[in-house]
Amino acid sequence: MWTEKENALHATLKFKDFVEAFGFMSSVAIMAEKQNHHPEWSNVWNTVHIKLTTHDAGNIVTDKDRKLQESINDIYSKYQLA
Repeated sequence: MWTEKENALHATLKFKDFVEAFGFMSSVAIMAEKQNHHPEWSNVWNTVHIKLTTHDAGNIVTDKDRKLQESINDIYSKYQLA
C-alpha cells in the first residue's frame, strides 16, 4: 500500500465512493491534528493520494511520518472491513 520514494511515503487508497473517501479524510484530519503532523493529499471521487514527509526536518521521512502512516493504516483498515 505504501511506497517510499523521493524522501516521502506515498499511498493511493481506494474507497467505494466519494462520501466514503471524504469520511476517511475527515477521520485522518482529526488524527493528524492530534499528532500535529499533516499530510499532503488529494482526493478525486473514490481515490485518495497521500504523501508524508517532515518539512521542518528538511523534507525527509521521520518517525512523525511513520507514526502518522500507522494511524492512517488503522483508520483505512476500518473502511476495508465495512
